[in-house]
Amino acid sequence: MTPETSRQDAVRSAATEGIPTALADLGALVRIPSIAWPAFDQTQLERSAEAVADLAREIGVFDSVEIARAAIPGTDELGQPAVLAVRRARNGRPTVLLYAHHDVQPPGDESLWESPPFEPTVRGGRLYGRGAADDKAGVMAHLASLRALTAAVGGDFDLGVALFIEGEEEYGSRSFATFLSDHADVLRSDVIVVADSGNWDEKTPALTVSLRGNARFTLRVRTLDHASHSGMFGGAVPDAMLATVKLLATLWDDDGAVAVEGLQERDAATPDYTEQTLRSETGLLDGVSPIGTGSFLGRIWNKPSVTITGIDATSVEAASNTLAPETSVVISARVAPGQRAEDAYAAIEAHLRAHAPFGAQLEFTDVDCGDAFLVDTSGWAVDDVRDAFREGYGVEPVDVGVGGSIPFIADLVRENPGAQILVTGVEDPHSRAHSPNESLHLDTFRKAVVSEALLLEKLDARTI
Repeated sequence: MTPETSRQDAVRSAATEGIPTALADLGALVRIPSIAWPAFDQTQLERSAEAVADLAREIGVFDSVEIARAAIPGTDELGQPAVLAVRRARNGRPTVLLYAHHDVQPPGDESLWESPPFEPTVRGGRLYGRGAADDKAGVMAHLASLRALTAAVGGDFDLGVALFIEGEEEYGSRSFATFLSDHADVLRSDVIVVADSGNWDEKTPALTVSLRGNARFTLRVRTLDHASHSGMFGGAVPDAMLATVKLLATLWDDDGAVAVEGLQERDAATPDYTEQTLRSETGLLDGVSPIGTGSFLGRIWNKPSVTITGIDATSVEAASNTLAPETSVVISARVAPGQRAEDAYAAIEAHLRAHAPFGAQLEFTDVDCGDAFLVDTSGWAVDDVRDAFREGYGVEPVDVGVGGSIPFIADLVRENPGAQILVTGVEDPHSRAHSPNESLHLDTFRKAVVSEALLLEKLDARTI
C-alpha cells in the first residue's frame, strides 16, 4: 500500500465514521427556520449563521471565521448574514472555495407536510424537513468533508479553503455580488465547489454541467378604474381577469411549449429518460400528459419554460359578482443556456405588450434576471471530482444539465475568472426541494460526504 493510498483510506474511514455526527448537526440546523423573506422572523437567520459559524470553528483549521453582511446595491439595506471561514493555502497548494447556503424556502401549507417542516424526521431511509436537502445538507457536506480530511491528517494539510455559506440564496442573493467584491481577496480561489444541485438518482452521482437562466417579474393587468357589478356591465366591458387569462394563454402553444418569439433553445444531446421516470419523479397524475416537444430532458435542460408562480385576485371565499379592475401575476421564466436572461425577459415583455387583449394596460415590476451557465469540463479539477465520485459512490458518475437556475455562478466566475467550477449536490429526484415533504436520502448523503472528502484530499495533493 502506497502512502497516497493509505491517506485516501484514512480520509474515507474518517468521513464514514463522521456521518452520525454530521446528521445530528444537520438535524439541529433544520430545526432553525432560517427564511430570508422579510415576512418571516429574521432573527432565525442570525441563529442559523451562528450555528454554522460555530461548527466551522470547531473543526479548528481556519485562520478566521466570521459572520458578515454586504450592502444591497441601490438601497441603504444590508443583506442577510453569511458565514465566511478562511484558511490560507500553504506550500503552493490550490485554494478551494466551498459554497452552500443556510437559508431555506418558506414551508408553504404545513397541512401538506407528513411531519412538521422544522422537526427533522427519519422515514424510510430519508431525513424529512425544510432545508434537509436544499441546502443545509450542502452545508454539512462541506463541513463533514473538512472534518474528515482534518481527522485523517491531523490538521496537517496545505490546501487553502474558503468556506462561504450564504444566507439569502432563496431570496435572490441580493447582496451576493457586493459580498464577493468586499471579500475578493480571501474568496479568490482555483476551484469552486457549489454544493447546491443534485444527482442523477440516489445511487448515481452527477456533475452539473449546464443550468438554465431565469427571468422573473410581476405583471399587473388593468382594465377598469374601479370594480363594477358583473350583472350590470358583464358582457360589455372586460374585467381584468378575462384580459389576464386571454393574455397568459398566448405564452404557450397547444402542446404546452413556450410560444414567445425571441426565446432560444440549445441544441444538445441528452441521456435516455422515459415518460415513466418523469411521472414517477414529478407525481404527474394519471391521464395528465407531459407538455412540450422533443426529448424530456431536452425540454427541461435546453429549452425555455414559462410558469405562473403567483396570482393576486379575489379569493374563492371572498368571491362576489364583481368585475375586477386589476389582477397581478408573478411570471417565472427559465432561459435556455446560451441566451442572456435580459434578452429573454425583453422578448417576453414585448410578446405580452403585443398581445394585450382589449387594450388592457400592463405594468411590469420586480424584474429579476440571472444568466444560464455552461461548465468548462476540460480542467484537472473536473477529472479529480469525477474520480472522487467513482470512489465515493462506487459507480460511474454522469454529467447532467439542470432545469433550475443558480444565477450567482456568473458572479463567482466574474470575480474568479480562472477558477474551475464544480457544481455538485446531495439531492436526488425525489428530494422535493421547495415543496412539502422535502427530504434527504441518507445513504446518498453519506456517499456525497465521502466523495467530497476524497476530492479535498486530491486537491491537497496538487501543486499549482
